[in-house]
Amino acid sequence: MHILIVDDELLARSRLRTLLGDCDARHQVSEAAHAADALAQLNISGGRAVDLVLLDIHMPGQDGLALAQQIRRLPHPPTIVFVTAHANHALSAFELDAVDYLTKPVRLQRLQQALAKAQRASGQTVIAPAVAPDERDTLLIQERGRTERVPLAEVLFLRAEQKYVTVRTATRSFIVDDALSELEARHAAHFLRVHRSTLVARRAMRALERHYDADEGEGWAVRLQGLTELLPVSRRQVAAVREALAG
Repeated sequence: MHILIVDDELLARSRLRTLLGDCDARHQVSEAAHAADALAQLNISGGRAVDLVLLDIHMPGQDGLALAQQIRRLPHPPTIVFVTAHANHALSAFELDAVDYLTKPVRLQRLQQALAKAQRASGQTVIAPAVAPDERDTLLIQERGRTERVPLAEVLFLRAEQKYVTVRTATRSFIVDDALSELEARHAAHFLRVHRSTLVARRAMRALERHYDADEGEGWAVRLQGLTELLPVSRRQVAAVREALAG
């Protein structure tokens, strides 16, 4: 698909471009920083038409909702997916025939779902994202304007903290905006849930020990290779940890 990203924030456009590349490197991606630029690109005659617009709502000048109304009046309007930090415009967005409504920070899985909806809406064949074998064994880390792939073999644990997940290796910590449940489902072979907020690397587990936690009192904790910190284990997961250690 030819996809146009419309967002006044450079970092937001860069993140979406990176995620689109992870969905399918064959996508052709263009960018616009404001409504006038977007309309100019959509009205260019000749060349390949834009299939999908990933559209921010809050922008200087004309906002995304007003731009969407203009896009709908084009002779061959592209499909629209709104991408915004605000969830209170969803009703207005769907009244404008948007096929999906993503809230920032956008997660890879949700973007893939939105792209599939856009392809179905435009009558295109839905193509599964091409994922190289080595990409299944890495985590995509995006922070401070850079993107890095961290091998799962280096990750010791994943811990949910507020809206983000901390990824811990033996030497560094990273932040990702994926949900812990999504990471668990995606990488169940690599990680075991030991607590409602924690997944640990199966290969790194070395011992299950009695442990006193200031918040939860007397209980159990797992010791990981290469880490001095003990990680609490919930009572319901003690049996699963014992089984994994014995396996």
